[in-house]
Amino acid sequence: MDHQQIKPDLGSDPKKPSFSWERLRRSYRILSYIRPYRGYFLAAMVMLAGGSLVFMALLGLPGEMANTAVGKPKFELGLKVRDYGIVFLIILVFQGILSFLRTYFFAIVSEKGMADLRKDLYRKIITQPVYFFEERRVGELSSRITADIEKLQSVFSITLAEFFRQLIILIAGIIVIIIWTPQLSMIMLLTFPAIVIIAMVFGRYIRRLSKERQDQLAETNTIVEETFQSFAIVKSFANEWLESRRYAGSIERVVGTSLQFARIRGVFFAFIISVLFGGIFFILWQGALMVEDGTMESGDLFSFIIYTGVLGGAIASFGALYTELLSAMGATERILEILDADTELAIDEDGPHEPLLIDGHITYDNVCFSYPSRPDVQVLKGINLEARPGQKIALVGQSGSGKSTLAQLLMQFYHPKSGRILVDGKEISTFNLTSYRRTVGIVPQEVMLFGGTIRENIAYGKPGATEEEILAAAESSNCTEFIGSFPQGMDTIVGERGIKLSGGQRQRIAIARAILKDPKILILDEATSSLDAESEKLVQEALDVLMQNRTSVIIAHRLATIREVDCIYVLDKGKIVEKGSHQELTQMNDGIYQNLAKLQFETSAQEEA
Repeated sequence: MDHQQIKPDLGSDPKKPSFSWERLRRSYRILSYIRPYRGYFLAAMVMLAGGSLVFMALLGLPGEMANTAVGKPKFELGLKVRDYGIVFLIILVFQGILSFLRTYFFAIVSEKGMADLRKDLYRKIITQPVYFFEERRVGELSSRITADIEKLQSVFSITLAEFFRQLIILIAGIIVIIIWTPQLSMIMLLTFPAIVIIAMVFGRYIRRLSKERQDQLAETNTIVEETFQSFAIVKSFANEWLESRRYAGSIERVVGTSLQFARIRGVFFAFIISVLFGGIFFILWQGALMVEDGTMESGDLFSFIIYTGVLGGAIASFGALYTELLSAMGATERILEILDADTELAIDEDGPHEPLLIDGHITYDNVCFSYPSRPDVQVLKGINLEARPGQKIALVGQSGSGKSTLAQLLMQFYHPKSGRILVDGKEISTFNLTSYRRTVGIVPQEVMLFGGTIRENIAYGKPGATEEEILAAAESSNCTEFIGSFPQGMDTIVGERGIKLSGGQRQRIAIARAILKDPKILILDEATSSLDAESEKLVQEALDVLMQNRTSVIIAHRLATIREVDCIYVLDKGKIVEKGSHQELTQMNDGIYQNLAKLQFETSAQEEA
């Protein structure tokens, strides 16, 4: 697969999100996740419309009750004043039932629909290639699957319902007051367009500040995640003060934007309230004059005041609701950028693929490679090497010579720019990727363990493995020696990234995991380079067990660990410059391997002396 196809720009969120039909059309796609629950959604909308209309009817009853009390009812309902109490109670109970059902149905739609979206988004992210994660921060991706989906969930459960509710209230209210009090309603409607226009202008500015504040909060979260994930480095450099100052500076920027945001919102709300209440008091004065001259009943004025207040609240809410909906459109676009990206593999719904039946004959045929992030820098330049089934080959060279890159290409984390990598005579890109990777095991230099138990970490090599298989793998990897010293044994929690275990213990768990996986091809990426002598001895014994009857590719800095391999390839600046056995290479005059061997073995001899 061409890596250029898989490159969604997660940082392309515009600084000034605005409404457009194209954005609306793209956002409409997210509705496919609530389509399976459209019955609940339609029922909730019916309850919403019914509840809003009942609410509007309820608002007119106090005024009509006042008119009835003075013997001048506007509508011939056949009700006495004492009857209105029962009517109020019935309507309130009915509306309470509608509100409960509406809230519950919207919760079903939002919770289940967004759960489906979360699962699809996680699956899309987890099936991206390695360089996708290398180019993006963890906080950025986790924000998509948490904050952005939370925003959508809030829209489907609250904002959308409130938007339609206020819209129904606005339309129904205008119709009611026009019918009820046509003269006063014309005075009120003259102020309506001005308030809406001002609300939209303020809303655009508030929306920009809200987006800026969100971006700055995301930056602070990134600082927290980076420092917490690398706290050992922070402490080893005594840079707590630096990180605290960096975080404090980020927080201060958030506070500055938030206060500016609060000032604008304050001005907006003050203006709306002033205009709204000024209009209400003006209309009250006009209505009082009409009551005085007998052209309006006092109960009608009372009802009009109530309806006008509710309409003012509905109008004032549209700015915030519009901003929320636009913000959700931005979140939708960021999510769709990931959902639309190509993946390197498809997850089988029926369960994991079985590993391939291969012998493990590896061939690199004139392989050239550059990393996608640095296409102008050629890392590998015409690599040719071979490892026959069951052989052990070693890759040696200075840092940056291309050793780990060869292993990453073999794992299909990347793909060659030119040339071929073959296993049993077939290009590895033709194999099912999941099945292929199940035939390749790796023991890295820096072992990453999950925060669960030792048992869970070993079993990760073969999901569904029996207890006997897990214990056998632990025994073969020399893990039982230290596992037995823990009170909880196999149920010992290893901590975040395995922090509660030593380097040698983590390495042996990684070997146990690889033994349980039972791969035909094994990659050892400097698996003992960071260990002390005692730990290295135990790990090396476990590795010897692991390498039996497997094709092994060993990346090594310590040449003493590869004396017995079948062939050693020496890399320099992306090329293979020497190859042969340890004995052959040490006899090459002025050879790179000979110089490395002299340097290492002489240093070891001096340390022992």
